[in-house]
Amino acid sequence: MRLSLEENPMVWVVVQTMDNVEQFVGQHHTDLDIAYIPFFNAKEEAQNGLGLFKRQKGSRFEIQAIRIHELARDAAQNGFLLFHIDADGKILEKIDPHTVP
Repeated sequence: MRLSLEENPMVWVVVQTMDNVEQFVGQHHTDLDIAYIPFFNAKEEAQNGLGLFKRQKGSRFEIQAIRIHELARDAAQNGFLLFHIDADGKILEKIDPHTVP
């Protein structure tokens, strides 16, 4: 299911807290050699997909909602693409954050 980016929907991301610093959980796609931030359509999908991400010792994961435009801005500033995924980790859509209106 493709997101309507013009509507600036809320999406769900995994946030890692380590040493009182929060950051989006980013991933590296080894086949494509690109860094991306995965996001989900629904909170339940994000919770079910938590097992997809490897945790660093001493870190805590939390599911948070964010507007897609804010996520895209942060991703673009830090050199990440956005991957819309499902709870099984299947990539539904790849988004260049520079193209989000």
